[in-house]
Amino acid sequence: MQKLIEGIMKFRREDFEAHQELFKGLEKGQNPHTLFICCSDSRVDPNMITKTLPGELFIIRNIANIVPPYRETKEYVATTSAIEYAVLMLGVENIIVCGHSNCGGCAACINPSEELNELPHTKKWLELIHPVRDYIIREFKGEELEAKGWMMEQFNVVEQLKHLMTFPYIKEKVRKNELMLSGWHYIIETGEIYIYNKEDGEFHPGNK
Repeated sequence: MQKLIEGIMKFRREDFEAHQELFKGLEKGQNPHTLFICCSDSRVDPNMITKTLPGELFIIRNIANIVPPYRETKEYVATTSAIEYAVLMLGVENIIVCGHSNCGGCAACINPSEELNELPHTKKWLELIHPVRDYIIREFKGEELEAKGWMMEQFNVVEQLKHLMTFPYIKEKVRKNELMLSGWHYIIETGEIYIYNKEDGEFHPGNK
């Protein structure tokens, strides 16, 4: 806790002072240009890897950067409601789904552990990417576990882009070229980001 307290003091003394005008403008409201959907993993910092300032990204974080397919419901739906708010209220121009290397959620699907039995809500959440897991296991039987994990992370990003297109208002905005979707795979240990190309179905280096 002491480290966090020292951090907020340093923020107020250094970062806030350097961006006073920015924060003063943000008092009136937010106008982010991008909805950034990523994993809750503590090693992933959206603002750091995109070099963006407060007010630029509307961020959704959850285990394994999952987007549940659209459905009408009266349940409490955090990810779905945040997407709705970002697109319909804030009018973001871009949606990025960002997966990452060594993703614990993806690994838990490829190499299931009894530990998930102690995490019933996590286990249930990860059921949403079982179709991706089943495809990887079926189509890449001979691959090493590490390679399967890498493919699981990338195929998962593509699957979530498909899920976004089940949202009627997203599909309509994409059709009108009012909204752009992009899928990223961030490699923690190298700092590389691979971007999905829909034309050839491959991920290509985006920051070399």
